[in-house]
Amino acid sequence: MRAASYDTFGGPEVIHVGERPDPPVGPDTVLVRARATSVNPVDWKIREGYLQGAYPHHLPIIPGWDVAGVVEAVGPSVRTGVQVGDEVWGYVRRDDVAHGTAAELVPAPERCVALKPASLSFEEAASVPLAGLTAHQALTEALSVGPGDRVLVHAASGGVGQLAVQIAVALGADVIGTASPAHHELVRRLGAGVVLDHHAGPISGQLGDHGGPVDAVLDLVGGEALADAPAQVRDPARIASVIDPETVLGLGGRYVFVRPDRDGLDALGALVEAGRLQVTVARTFPLEQIADAHRLSQEGSPGGKIAITI
Repeated sequence: MRAASYDTFGGPEVIHVGERPDPPVGPDTVLVRARATSVNPVDWKIREGYLQGAYPHHLPIIPGWDVAGVVEAVGPSVRTGVQVGDEVWGYVRRDDVAHGTAAELVPAPERCVALKPASLSFEEAASVPLAGLTAHQALTEALSVGPGDRVLVHAASGGVGQLAVQIAVALGADVIGTASPAHHELVRRLGAGVVLDHHAGPISGQLGDHGGPVDAVLDLVGGEALADAPAQVRDPARIASVIDPETVLGLGGRYVFVRPDRDGLDALGALVEAGRLQVTVARTFPLEQIADAHRLSQEGSPGGKIAITI
């Protein structure tokens, strides 16, 4: 099979595309013939070697955590109902880092995949699972967002932030987003009632003109925004961060580390099919240019997700 891989940690230049052995199909594995994947910040952090303390790593590594494609084979113990020929999407996270999703064939544990929403292209579908599940788990589990809550989403124009704004609105919340001025109209279009400029001083001070402290804060940037969060929210217990576990736990909030979740994928799929969750793909690259996609991701948010066509 064709796949992207690297056999040493470093910059984007360590990634090369070539032939790799086909993966085995384990008893509880769904083998997916991938049509697309996407690039998330975690991908380049792993490539740089920053997560070696969090997971066992086995070089050479095929990068990627998101997949959308067609079921090629199903292990004998799989009980989730997916069949050969089904179109699926998934967040493929294992207990180690080795066989990712930037490959023609992806062995996915059955807990990681679900039926793909028919209305999404493969590139759009591959852009959702990790980011969408992060937003969904943060809002529904860590923050228990419900109707009438005022929710502040930091970095609302980013890959996770765009989905978080829409999910929060679907949960009945009133959303305030933060973004650079160039992206304010996008965040409003996604459903935020108020958009604040994160360059214009502490967000807690800006909230004074918009009802004061909110009911829940979703931090997607860390740093000053997270340090300021206790002044942004009524109860620090309703601060969630995906960036800085030590700081957010010290504030009395929750740290969110996304996990594979078939029910969560189905919930996201239902929002998509109901027209309540849109996916913004900012750039699409062929697999042969995945190093360029990593560079773009590492430079900062391009205003949406970065998809890879396989």
